[in-house]
Amino acid sequence: MNALSSFTHPETAQGHIPVMLAEVLEYLHPADGKRILDCTFGGGGYSSAILKSADCNVWGIDRDPDAIARGLVLSRTFPAANGGSRLHMLQGSFGNMQDLASAASISTFDGIVLDLGVSSFQLDEADRGFSFRMEGPLDMRMEKSGPSAADIVNKAPEAELADIFHFYGEERHARRLARAVVNARSETPFETTTQLANLVRSVIPKDRSGIDSATRAFQGLRIAVNDELGEIERGLEQALDMLAPGGRLVVVSFHSLEDRIAKRMVQHATGKDNSFSRYDPRAAGTPAPEAGFVALTHKARRPSDTECSHNPRARSARLRAVMKRASTPASVKKG
Repeated sequence: MNALSSFTHPETAQGHIPVMLAEVLEYLHPADGKRILDCTFGGGGYSSAILKSADCNVWGIDRDPDAIARGLVLSRTFPAANGGSRLHMLQGSFGNMQDLASAASISTFDGIVLDLGVSSFQLDEADRGFSFRMEGPLDMRMEKSGPSAADIVNKAPEAELADIFHFYGEERHARRLARAVVNARSETPFETTTQLANLVRSVIPKDRSGIDSATRAFQGLRIAVNDELGEIERGLEQALDMLAPGGRLVVVSFHSLEDRIAKRMVQHATGKDNSFSRYDPRAAGTPAPEAGFVALTHKARRPSDTECSHNPRARSARLRAVMKRASTPASVKKG
């Protein structure tokens, strides 16, 4: 099967559709003998397609124990010639990928991919508490440990809640919503997703775009519960360090906060954020140092209309990719 010919994959039968699969494979360019790191294993859609496209090895990272269990089952379908499997699972957060890889005696990879969206499995399982469309506990913990969304909603000060809704959820009515949450929890603590979603809908005006009013509030809480933006910052920095010469990094994001971080990563890695203004006298006669990476995407790639029509969750996806030069210039330093 040529995975580049379609964005769908057999994993769709399990309820998981890997987003922008054809584009991910195009930029990742798997080949026989290569080592690939799938930093957000989820349902295994990318890993399966990579392993089917070449006789390579894939290491899958996920902080969700359910995803690790799925990966261990899937690994049996990709046996290695010398025994074992070509799919290797690493449990933990991708913000800690260097330590996870080091524990597996690996230091560099020929390709690294990050799908920053929430797994379809997490969204579709009511008891995980990620979705406002289904009744479930107000949880949202990817690792099933630590403070839950309910803990934050019921205990955080009003100002902190407003910041979460504003900065992470990009909610224009953050202060009004935070005040309503605090007033409501004084009478009845929040325990379920529908309980919070109904409160949000009663406070936030209906969006003209048709997006559910609870979308941004739930996004903000999920990001706060899982420290998602901090994970992305740490993960991308480590990913650049772990690429072998000629290695490629592909990042798929799903909202503006994620894509801004990915865009800054591309700009920094390719030296686009270090140039002087043309009006700065220091720029005269000063050649810009060669960056350690080359941009494979000069602007974010978008999913095709056909993919969006088959998989509505792909509509907000953005893909960016860079490649490490065969030899990294000594003048390039980490920022």
